[in-house]
Amino acid sequence: MDFDYCFECKKNTDIVIDHRQGDRVCTECGLVLEACGIDETAEWRNFNDDNNDKDPNRVGSVMSPLLNHGNQLVTLISNPHKIADHSGDVLFSKRLHNPDTNLVKGLDIIASMADSLGLVATIKNRADEIYVKVEEHKLCRGKKLNAILAACLFIACRESKLSRTLKELSTVADGVKVKEINKAIEVIKKQLEVHMGGVATVELVRRFCSNLGMKNQGVVAVQEAVTNAEEFDIRRTPKSVLAAIIYMITQLSGDKKSLKDISVSAEVAELTIKKSYNDLYPYATRFIPHWYAKEEDIKKLCLL
Repeated sequence: MDFDYCFECKKNTDIVIDHRQGDRVCTECGLVLEACGIDETAEWRNFNDDNNDKDPNRVGSVMSPLLNHGNQLVTLISNPHKIADHSGDVLFSKRLHNPDTNLVKGLDIIASMADSLGLVATIKNRADEIYVKVEEHKLCRGKKLNAILAACLFIACRESKLSRTLKELSTVADGVKVKEINKAIEVIKKQLEVHMGGVATVELVRRFCSNLGMKNQGVVAVQEAVTNAEEFDIRRTPKSVLAAIIYMITQLSGDKKSLKDISVSAEVAELTIKKSYNDLYPYATRFIPHWYAKEEDIKKLCLL
């Protein structure tokens, strides 16, 4: 029972809600204060069909502007011959031909992947747009659907300069190999002429250092060291250089991190980190900030 203002009684009175009719009625004078109200709370009733389907939904999926709205409607037809199937059900349901069925499935998977990676709606929507174009041009035929969808998400992330690695995408794409995602990316880039921007190294620094639980002073030192190291001709990938610098910085602090931990966090092989470390080693005193470590301490670092 709720309290509300009754215009007939001219005061706050007890109100009874008739959930069947949707009416709010004053208990003192019987005045109907609100008629046919809509209950916006969750509905727990199951609308089972003859196939014992436990899905409580009575409506279809959310309408998408990327799809033909007419094709988003589904018609279910009962079996006119009443022939029982292997499960003993007398009726069966048949979905009419819908050319957007595969597209809807792909968009649903993209939404699930984006949610698992914690991506914002703008990136998810951009991935949707790329996938729709892929389907329209019949690209990536013969490739796994999850590899194509992961490729669309990766491109959308890169366009927004957001750091998400292929290995992360492989994980949420039911274990599709990184090589397969890479191939799909190359096909989409070539055919649709999409332009992927580079990921800001600062973004990678924050993510990798956060995964390692590094203190703020160490994170700032890594950022400064990475910027200083750009002056030198180190022919290694940005991720491997960053991983090597993180290892150097942590060795100069009381909170040392192992190569294995850094390898897992940065998704770079330990051997690759060692090679990058050895390439950077001769320049260590020049790119590691002196406010973080003294020059004599930096010189005590050893080759791996």
